[in-house]
Amino acid sequence: MKITLNKNNFEIVLNNFQSFLDKKDSSQITSHIYLETIDNKLLLKATDYEVSIQSKIDILEKLEDGIATIEGKKILSIIKPLDNGEITLETKNGQIMIKQKTTEVDLPTFNAAEFNNATKFPEITDSDTKINLDSIAFIEAIKKVAVAADTPKVDMHRIELSGTLLDVKDYHCNFVGTDTRRLAIIRQNTQSVGAQISIIIPKRAIMEISKLFYDEFEIYINKKPESDPTMLFIKSQNYIFSTKLINGRYPDYEKIVPKEFKFESKLPKSEMIKAIKKVNSLSTNVKITLDSQGLFFESMNAESGEVARDKIELSLTITESITLGMNSKYILDFLNFVSGDEFEILINESNMPFMVRDNQYSTIVMPVLC
Repeated sequence: MKITLNKNNFEIVLNNFQSFLDKKDSSQITSHIYLETIDNKLLLKATDYEVSIQSKIDILEKLEDGIATIEGKKILSIIKPLDNGEITLETKNGQIMIKQKTTEVDLPTFNAAEFNNATKFPEITDSDTKINLDSIAFIEAIKKVAVAADTPKVDMHRIELSGTLLDVKDYHCNFVGTDTRRLAIIRQNTQSVGAQISIIIPKRAIMEISKLFYDEFEIYINKKPESDPTMLFIKSQNYIFSTKLINGRYPDYEKIVPKEFKFESKLPKSEMIKAIKKVNSLSTNVKITLDSQGLFFESMNAESGEVARDKIELSLTITESITLGMNSKYILDFLNFVSGDEFEILINESNMPFMVRDNQYSTIVMPVLC
């Protein structure tokens, strides 16, 4: 291989590939990025077995085709300080040389021909199922509900709770996240999406998807044999991302959602955020009392003698006061994604599960007894 590339384009891709590499052991092939010349493009691949990424960048000049691997973390540290403009990559005698003007750096490579076999690099095939969902709405939905998913742990008994459920129906789909103490749901009405599919996307994959994709893309599901996890692919003009999905049975979330509520009201978002933050400085758990005069906030479970209080004066159509004990983080997570100035709160009884809602985005919160 001997090619000339634009330094900035190469650096952008290398930077986006870093979270897909094994950084602990540079002797592993998963710490390397695979390079291959294809026509007038340079194909790049990286994987750590759980998530994978590939991209193509333009070749400015090609003197010789070839394939190679290059240590991902090290090559980025070499490329960053170089001047803007052109750089040359050349492979020779088990090494790859990076050249620019008077600068020349040599790095060792792995056997690039073994990369795809060693990593079993996932690829989209003709048999994969395409899911027809709006790209922007997909990104917004998974980010909103992912905050409610549980944090992955080594000894986690229900690993499915650490992911986000994508539940595709005939003419709508639900995005769901839960850690059993709260349940976030977004319902999107769609045209026929082509398949009824229920998959659990890992939280880490959602973070990578949110960083990489912000424009139009296509979504594919690769149904492998039962012994292997199903794969999710996201394909845009610049990247193809893939991730293993979580095997497991997701909770029957639709049974958890109350069918009706006794009390519904709109509340001001910004005032709610300010009041909660003033009170939860002493304790994450906060008690909120609603009556016809408004909302009264009080810290819970703080150290002896420490109490923080605040209130929002507001006329509410409520005949008797309702008290809700809650983890304030759950409400703030929801409010951070509310698009307008107001949101809805839906309640049945004091110290019972309640819902906060912004159009099709809702979160059910389990109470903290107070």
